[in-house]
Amino acid sequence: MSEFVIHAINLLSSVFLLFIGFLVLLVLYYYFVDINQNKHAIRRNYPVIGRFRYFFERQGEFFRQYFFAMDREEMPFNRAERSWVYKAAKNVDRTSAFGSTQSLDHTGTIMFMNTASPTQEEDAIEPEPVTIGEQCPYPYQAKKVFNISGMSYGALSKRAVLALSRGARQAECWMNTGEGGLSPYHLEGGADIVFQIGTAKYGVRDEHGKLSDAKLKEIAAHEQVKMFEIKMSQGAKPGKGGMLPGVKVNAEIAQIRGIPEGKDSISPNGHSEIKSVGDLLDMIAHVRNVTGKPTGFKAVIGETSWLEELATEINRRGQESAPDFITIDSADGGTGAAPQPLLDSVGLPLKESLPWVVNLLERHDLRKRIRIVASGKLIVPSKVAWAVALGADFVVSARGHMFSLGCIQALQCNKDTCPTGITTHNPKLMKGLDVVDKTQRVANYNKYIHYGIGLIAHSCGVDNIRGLNRKHVRVVQEDGLSQTLDEMYSMYK
Repeated sequence: MSEFVIHAINLLSSVFLLFIGFLVLLVLYYYFVDINQNKHAIRRNYPVIGRFRYFFERQGEFFRQYFFAMDREEMPFNRAERSWVYKAAKNVDRTSAFGSTQSLDHTGTIMFMNTASPTQEEDAIEPEPVTIGEQCPYPYQAKKVFNISGMSYGALSKRAVLALSRGARQAECWMNTGEGGLSPYHLEGGADIVFQIGTAKYGVRDEHGKLSDAKLKEIAAHEQVKMFEIKMSQGAKPGKGGMLPGVKVNAEIAQIRGIPEGKDSISPNGHSEIKSVGDLLDMIAHVRNVTGKPTGFKAVIGETSWLEELATEINRRGQESAPDFITIDSADGGTGAAPQPLLDSVGLPLKESLPWVVNLLERHDLRKRIRIVASGKLIVPSKVAWAVALGADFVVSARGHMFSLGCIQALQCNKDTCPTGITTHNPKLMKGLDVVDKTQRVANYNKYIHYGIGLIAHSCGVDNIRGLNRKHVRVVQEDGLSQTLDEMYSMYK
């Protein structure tokens, strides 16, 4: 055996012994740390070995997602839904074989009623643009049914915002800024923008945290900014303001929001100016008068008497006082960081709140005046078509568009550790998000949502998605039989 080989073997042996020695020292170190700490009983009783419990607990989320959960089991979005979004975004085959994995006996299953004479291809038409805020100096002609919901720059990385904005421009849909203000990346992408005014007034606040008319005018001066949305509450945390951890508040985000760098950005749980429905209408009128652009509000619906009061007050003042749109957010979560009790147990889901609000507006003869935007876990064509059939004029989605960017539902949106670079400002993680590629995926996703809802509409015998109504949909009840939406929600009329 040559000297070189002997030398190499000796070197490898030394390295191996050093590694074993280091490993032993590490185990001893953690042993003494564990038996002398008093915060974790498992680690104190089972030093070193007890640490694996936390490792396996963390890895369990991923094993359930990829190995153990069935296609339709997982929450908050199951594998079948995510898979459809990924395929649509990548523009690959979206068909399936051998039957649906969705049980048609499951309570809540949505079924569209096909007709014996479906709409022929030559008779199908594109949905007409819908005008929002016809009475405003600058009304908005919204071209698409499906749009991008509010996600703030700060919660999202700049690459994610830029890809969404460019994709929205290509798809001709709108993009909501979320409550974090208007960033250069929203504007650089060229999309139509809905500016959200949160409870902290980020981007339009004065030095005292109050609404600034000067900054409102500055934002409205951008031709891309088409509408303003006053956020009353959101699905992830109704009754609590937005939460952005300080680790995400860099110098640029602090400047855009008008807050200190590096400190947690926590919004108030409500607007200090709004104590009654009259105050809400006053604020809507003020923003609309200052900006000249359509103005509405976003809310999770819970207790409903205030909406009855709102409709009554609108008719007392005159229909011109009404919000130009209402965004109804479902109480089943959202993209942001949220306390678990609010995430799980506060507010109404969209299946109850949306028809209630539609019927309320119809009773008060306000349905033609106020446009309705539905938001909440509507990421596949069947869910979007369901919301339109219930009465929504538009549907917006945040998490669907995050999936189109490559989100893997790692559930780390609030930790600045997002492995796909979407909800982190870590340069090493952000570099994985290619803006050019993701721009096209966002546009593809939007395109195939509209294609899918068109397929459903044509199967039901109407020439475009806006022809769907409650009679076209049946929902499975607890007894296994189905009811039309009209029958289900007749109590709200």
